[in-house]
Amino acid sequence: MKLLHDKIMQEGKVLSSSVLKVDSFLNHQIDPQLMKEIGHEFANRFSDQIITKVLTIESSGIAPSVMLGLEIGAPVVFARKRKSLTLSDNLYSSKVHSFTKNETNDISVSRNFLNADDNVLIVDDFLANGEAVKGLLDIASQAGANVVGVGIVIEKGFQDGGKLLRQQGIRVESLAIVNSLEDGKVTFAEDRA
Repeated sequence: MKLLHDKIMQEGKVLSSSVLKVDSFLNHQIDPQLMKEIGHEFANRFSDQIITKVLTIESSGIAPSVMLGLEIGAPVVFARKRKSLTLSDNLYSSKVHSFTKNETNDISVSRNFLNADDNVLIVDDFLANGEAVKGLLDIASQAGANVVGVGIVIEKGFQDGGKLLRQQGIRVESLAIVNSLEDGKVTFAEDRA
């Protein structure tokens, strides 16, 4: 997706050979026009599927998921990382380790919002080691829901998450695949020489 690639090149900051900071448009400040285009692109890529729910994890997956939900007319459900007084029982739960934050969180979704009748598309901002997606797959499995695929805004192709998910037969559509962050430079998968 050229618009996303351009945005990463213009505003993304390489912090190390494994960390890309995109907080100016994706996971702190949000570029609504870009999110609208991302939602449209995911809708196009998964147009062969009937999607009844979009499932993501708070907080950076919410913006692209909402735009996709708006595009296809499906509700968006997000897994919460923190316990809430209003969300305390009747939950599907899983554990997710964050590579970036180096912490493990319990994530949960109310059983009221996900069930065996659902065709679920999982969406997230980044795919590195695949921990967040694994947690969401676990929650969808607990609900008996059918997962039609995974939509990722930015995949770190140099880490194993995408490869492992694809080896399990899971359809993964990534809008930008970063092959390398070496020497402070973003190299996309299709930039291979």
